[in-house]
Parts: sequence; structure tokens; C-alpha cells
Amino acid sequence: MERVLRDGFIFLSQNKTLNGLAKRYGLKFGAGRFVAGDSLEASKRAIQDLNSKGLCVTMDHLGEFISTVAEAEMMTQECIRAVEMIAEEKLDSQLSLKLTSLGLDISDELIRSNMERILTRAKEVGVFVTIDMEDEPRCEKTIQLFEELRQSFDNIGTVIQSYLYRSEDDIKRVGRFETNLRIVKGAYKEPATVAFPEKEDVDHNYIKLVKLQLSLGNYAAVATHDDAMIEQIIRYAKDNGIGNDKFEFQMLYGIRVERQLELVKLGYKVRVYVPYGRDWYGYFMRRLAERPANVAFVLKGMVKG
Repeated sequence: MERVLRDGFIFLSQNKTLNGLAKRYGLKFGAGRFVAGDSLEASKRAIQDLNSKGLCVTMDHLGEFISTVAEAEMMTQECIRAVEMIAEEKLDSQLSLKLTSLGLDISDELIRSNMERILTRAKEVGVFVTIDMEDEPRCEKTIQLFEELRQSFDNIGTVIQSYLYRSEDDIKRVGRFETNLRIVKGAYKEPATVAFPEKEDVDHNYIKLVKLQLSLGNYAAVATHDDAMIEQIIRYAKDNGIGNDKFEFQMLYGIRVERQLELVKLGYKVRVYVPYGRDWYGYFMRRLAERPANVAFVLKGMVKG
């Protein structure tokens, strides 16, 4: 049943018609639990609140299904405004972004130009930028673009997904840049030809990849809500003399808030992924797909509403 729910929500996340309706009707039906409002100002308030509790942040202006140069330009400008706000407000925050929202599917020249503009401004104001990883067909182009950009910018990292067979090689490949990597399980529906179909294998590979990243001496952002995995990484770091300054835990906005604060009290850096914007639908559906138990939160929100 869990797999059926996951596949169903991933299918819904890719529906452009429903995405358009979601933009029209706003953050309803429980999405507000996982999305920090639809504006930059709303995200600022959420980040300030999290910072006051000792939590770091990476903010993400949500955007998918970009198909025109004009839309890519709007998203690029929003990313630039975001890094400027982080600096102006002295927020403890980084920026995450998706290449498809900036023109990846339109042209190589466009996406490279837009990323260079964002990274240049981010470097000027001292903000770190993470390129989110999307579905497998876009993985190679993402890695290639990262490699190109990393030669000119040191304020950039990317994401590796443990459900892909290729991920171990990708970590070794980008490791030569001393890359700051966020390691996640993955939230897209992929065929068994490119991804582990069984959750147990994805989980096993996840721990393997985090350990590999740390063994290379590179920084690992351990993005998981799973206590067993968290404890395994803590134990591995202690057993191998790896300091707390070489890794952090990352969790999603609105999920396991108490656990986030517990880890901070234990002396670990915790970074919260804070999404905002009107284009929240695809992100929201994937959060439900990742953890169908989140549906319960949504249903409670609808009843209260």
C-alpha cells in the first residue's frame, strides 16, 4: 500500500493542470505545513524564527514546469533577490535551487548564464548555493554543469540521491572539488534500470554514500528524518574521529521539529530546508510520496480549516 501511495503522489506531482490550479487557489489543503508561505517576506519570517532556535536554513523558491525564457528570467531574479535578502537581513541561510526552474530544459547557454549570474551575486554577498538534483534523465547534465561552475565558484554544492545506482561514482567524481554534498534518498519515480526499487537497498546505499563522502574528507549534509540513520552517522563519526564541523543534519520544514531541536542541543548543526513560493504543488506531492504518513497531517489541516 505504501508503494501504491508513493507512486500515486509522484504521478500527481507531475500533472501540470493540477499544478496550475494549485497556483490559483494558494496554499490550502495542508501545504502550509511544509511550505513557508508564498512570498520572500514570508520566508524571511520563517527563517528568522528558525534561526532564533539555533537552526540553520537553506531556502528554496519553488518552481517547476518552466518552459519559457521569460519564466526562467523571473526565477533567476527571485534567486538573486533571495541571496541579497539573506545578506541584508543577516540570516543564517543558504540558497537551494532547481535547474529546471532556471532554464535547464530550454538551452545549455541559458542555464549556464542564469547560474553564473546567481552565483556571482551570491559570492559577492557571501551566500552558499546548492543545486538540487532532480529526476535521473537530468542527472548527468546537472553534474556536468556543476563541474563547469565549480571551476569558477567555490560557493556551490549539489545533491546526490541514494536510490540511483550511479551515485557512488558521482560522489567520487565530484569529490576532487572537495564538494559540499547534500545526500538524500530521492523523491522521483525511476525505473529499476537506473534506481534501486527496494527501500531496504536505498537505505543501505544511503549510509554507504554518507560514509564515502566523509571518508573522502568532504563535507556531508545528511538529509534524513530517520533516527536509525542519524544514529549510525553519529556513531561512524565518533568511531573515526570525524568532527561535528564535517557534517550536518538536514530536515524539511515542518517535519520532525522536536527532533531538529534535540540534535541542536546535542551539539550538532541542523539545517532546515525552507521552501516558499506559489509553485508549491509538485514539491508538496513529493513530500507526501516520500512519507505517506504525512497525509494524516494534511487531513487534519483540512478538517480544522
